[in-house]
Amino acid sequence: MDERLKIIKDKYLELERLLADPEVLGDFQKLKELSKQKSDLEETVIKYDEYKKCLSDLEDLNAMKNDSEMGEMIREEIESLEVLRDRLYHEIEILLIPKDENDGKNIIMEIRGAAGGDEANIFAGDLFRMYSYYADKQGWKIEVIHSVEGSSGGYSQIECMIKGESVYSKLKYESGSHRVQRIPATETQGRVHTSTATVLVMPEVEDVSIDINESDIKMDVYHSSGAGGQSVNTSNSAVRLTHVPTGVVVTCQTERSQVKNREQAMKWLKIKINDELVRKQEAQMGMERKSKIGTGDRSEKIRTYNYPQNRVTDHRINYSIMDLEKVMDGYLDPIIEALVTEDQRLKLEGSNIDGK
Repeated sequence: MDERLKIIKDKYLELERLLADPEVLGDFQKLKELSKQKSDLEETVIKYDEYKKCLSDLEDLNAMKNDSEMGEMIREEIESLEVLRDRLYHEIEILLIPKDENDGKNIIMEIRGAAGGDEANIFAGDLFRMYSYYADKQGWKIEVIHSVEGSSGGYSQIECMIKGESVYSKLKYESGSHRVQRIPATETQGRVHTSTATVLVMPEVEDVSIDINESDIKMDVYHSSGAGGQSVNTSNSAVRLTHVPTGVVVTCQTERSQVKNREQAMKWLKIKINDELVRKQEAQMGMERKSKIGTGDRSEKIRTYNYPQNRVTDHRINYSIMDLEKVMDGYLDPIIEALVTEDQRLKLEGSNIDGK
């Protein structure tokens, strides 16, 4: 690890030198690129410098610990520094875990009512509300791309883009099947029903290099609709694109112009096809999707929301929180932090197994 840290420190110092070069200062794009590289290394370099100083201080104090007058105080200081050394070492280990290149990106989230009929659609609406509240707490913005309302409330399907700082890094673990256990409003016998909704999270990918043959695309147009299904305008501006070879379907009705909706729909289509290709490729290679926490497959049951017990349980890490109402109001931080921590632990474990 020390050798890797020395290389990182040397790279950081080289970037500092380049950023002071007049030629680089006159090239905005180059300046931006190098500044980003330096920023990415900065925290690791700072921790490494703190770690080296801690080791140096420990070495000095160990040489003095048998001093007849100051020995006890020095030994106490040594104990304190040993705790700091171990903490810094662990923090550096985490910083050296290879970064997911998508962590800083916006996302497209798709939520669908699955098993359970009307109750599943209502639950899909509850999940959208939960993520909306969480996004608001994070200072993110949500833009609904397309939605199909359920006949009794909620959504049979809703797609949205969530924009902000490092959205994917926090919501990438949400893909999968979410299960709710509660008494539906329509239940007359007071029985608890189990329903599911699926969530798919995809990073926004700019300039996706996928060539799509226009002859493989089926396009449908129809009236855009607003909340409650009312017509937004009288022109056929909403666009639905179907990529026939893969069966991927996207719909866009956010713009008033059919041309602009098609442009946006093509962008979403490329992102979804790219996501599907990556999913299949990783499955063929026997790789786990995104992280060791979970595959992100729709069929994977990842979480249960149990209303009678006021409990939310994430099955991947066997983590429960006994405050369901607060979670549904967007208080997702404890669950997401637990997922991130376990993901980091597994990646560190994997690194040790691989001998890297």
